[in-house]
Amino acid sequence: MAQPTAKTVLQQIFGFSQFREGQEKIINHLLHGDNVLAIMPTGGGKSLCYQIPAVLSETITVVISPLVALMDDQVAALRAIDVNAVCIHSGMTRDDQVEAWLAVRDGHSTIVYMSPERLMAERMLNALSSLSVGMFIVDEAHCISKWGANFRPEYEMLSMLKERFPQSTFGAFTATADEATRSDIAGKLFPDSGEIIVQGFDRPNLKLAVGNKENWRRQLTHFLEDKKGDCGIIYCLSRKYTEEVAGFLKDEGFNAIAYHAGQDSQVRKHNQDRFMSENAVIMVATIAFGMGIDKPDIRYVCHLNLPSSVEAYYQEIGRAGRDGAPAETLMLYGLDDIRMRRMFIDQDGKDDAHKLREHKRLDGLLAYCEASQCRRRTLLSYFDEKTDACGNCDTCLNPPKRVDGTEHARMVLSAIHRTGQYFGAAHIIDVVRGSNNQKVLERGHDKLPTFGVGKDRSKQYWQAFIRQMVAGGSLSINIQKYGCLEISDQGHEILQGTHGFEFREIPADAGPERKKSRKSAKSTAQTTHLSDADDQLLTRLKALRLELARTRNVPAYVVFSDNTLIEMASEKPATLGALSEINGVGPKKLEDYGKIFVAAINEDN
Repeated sequence: MAQPTAKTVLQQIFGFSQFREGQEKIINHLLHGDNVLAIMPTGGGKSLCYQIPAVLSETITVVISPLVALMDDQVAALRAIDVNAVCIHSGMTRDDQVEAWLAVRDGHSTIVYMSPERLMAERMLNALSSLSVGMFIVDEAHCISKWGANFRPEYEMLSMLKERFPQSTFGAFTATADEATRSDIAGKLFPDSGEIIVQGFDRPNLKLAVGNKENWRRQLTHFLEDKKGDCGIIYCLSRKYTEEVAGFLKDEGFNAIAYHAGQDSQVRKHNQDRFMSENAVIMVATIAFGMGIDKPDIRYVCHLNLPSSVEAYYQEIGRAGRDGAPAETLMLYGLDDIRMRRMFIDQDGKDDAHKLREHKRLDGLLAYCEASQCRRRTLLSYFDEKTDACGNCDTCLNPPKRVDGTEHARMVLSAIHRTGQYFGAAHIIDVVRGSNNQKVLERGHDKLPTFGVGKDRSKQYWQAFIRQMVAGGSLSINIQKYGCLEISDQGHEILQGTHGFEFREIPADAGPERKKSRKSAKSTAQTTHLSDADDQLLTRLKALRLELARTRNVPAYVVFSDNTLIEMASEKPATLGALSEINGVGPKKLEDYGKIFVAAINEDN
């Protein structure tokens, strides 16, 4: 009987008539024993690239996967088509783990899924050494690289596998890896020889859009008004926000479901099943949802908070439009999102180098958000891929006002060039603005011709300007060198005067504050436009006022008027002195209520 081919396995076992672009090439490499690192766009069908060789192989394939739920889903999907795969992980009973291992040992199952922690236990490595392991497959391979987003130390142990199993073939798959990350992955898994195949990152069916978060309820309902018959995902940063958004959408008549890690596992499973089976359902989720979800007809992905990096953003929007039909994405973000992301990074362990890399990854995402040119071009350039303007993103369809920034660009480029391309944006801005801090003075950068040439602009202006230079390709951020700014070929042309630089107009600086009475300046507090966060604080302050009024058996306005509370919510006085400057807070009310309200405001911040 003829040996089945990859094409017959694809058709007769997996039920697909044709390979997707790039799949057959990767499969053939693995079948011929070539080590492969494959970078494939989210939804590109990477699982088939190693499952088909595993089915055709007479030896064992070990698939290393980061999530228990993902392993269970993959194994269940294979068993549903009569491929006898197993998984071994901590979520299984000991009896089930032993049964799965015996199936592998006795040859009943040749595909076994494990976490890196379980695989790299010495006892497991010894057991596998006595068997014939033909392939090791590393899924979500960016986790192995110290340059990759979501680096996991447990994954780095996998670099010891090639020495332990020199005859085995190694395959690694990820949707997101820039050039530095790709080289690092390949060097760890197969340092001697191997193929790096970049399938491409472009998903032309996705419409990309980014907006400043002003009133998320209004903006979200506007985004969804023509999508009531479609399935979609809305990503939120916190569990509480997830519940709030899902509740709001239900009240608006949408079939919305909340999903986050704080829910019972059975609740999450039930909610996931609903999303996969019901029509026109919205999953409002934290990033706990999505990996391994293969629902082809997701028509939109919306972020109501800033993701952690370009890599995370790319993976998350990649869950839309996997059927190739048009799909939309929208990201809304505000300054509070940036603050929260910075805080999360700073609180993430004690590895300062890791923190610096993650801050620079966030800078890369902010550059994408502030892009003045084609957004798709900016996104793909992050992954070292070039493309023409797409005509299908917000900046192509509604171009922002662009102004000539060549003079300011030369200021920045000159400062970077004269300081040796060794520094990040913060130091370059200090040089351009003429800051006499210790780092500038110690290096003699206060003697440079570019010192202070941009002192008439704020730090915030120069931060936004540099992010747009990065987005436009005039500058690059070298993560391997801890985020130093480097001048690209295009940047050199600007510096030499052979190329200009246009950028999206940045709001004019407010300029120096004039000293004036805060009370007189805030006499129109009732007309203050409050952000969503301020509005939530105002609601809590009103509840506190009502509680105090009931305790004292007086009307609420006797404690503080609405105008006073609005001003508090807007200004957020953090001390009694600052509270005393709020309209309606006299000495007696400051004595009676000051500490209580200051504590409530500080608790919110």
